[in-house]
Amino acid sequence: MARNTLSSRFRRVDIDEFDENKFVDEQEEAAAAAAEPGPDPSEVDGLLRQYPSPARRLGGPGARERAQGVVLKVLTNFKSSEIEQAVQSLDRNGVDLLMKYIYKGFEKPTENSSAMLLQWHEKALAVGGLGSIIRVLTARKTV
Repeated sequence: MARNTLSSRFRRVDIDEFDENKFVDEQEEAAAAAAEPGPDPSEVDGLLRQYPSPARRLGGPGARERAQGVVLKVLTNFKSSEIEQAVQSLDRNGVDLLMKYIYKGFEKPTENSSAMLLQWHEKALAVGGLGSIIRVLTARKTV
């Protein structure tokens, strides 16, 4: 048995420090510090007008808020007939990332974005299946 059972040293530990919602992995923190800020929205607008296909590739992870807006803008600028081909060209991780952005777009809808996002969701579900939805909903990392 322990000699000092009335010790209060354990109470000096801040348990909020270990909250999994606040947890930041050191590798992720270093990668975030080294990462460049997300794409410039004005640059994406210009590319959408000049070269519709290459501009769509700019919508990757980056600075969260700007990247979300840029990706949502890129997704809503697709023609309905091009969505299926674009989703088919993605690998599993790409479909999962697309699903994350689709759900993020549902959180903050803009005019006509919900209809487009539902089309994207339908095509992404056809390619990624229910596993994609489950992976997105249970993922610790969000966009």
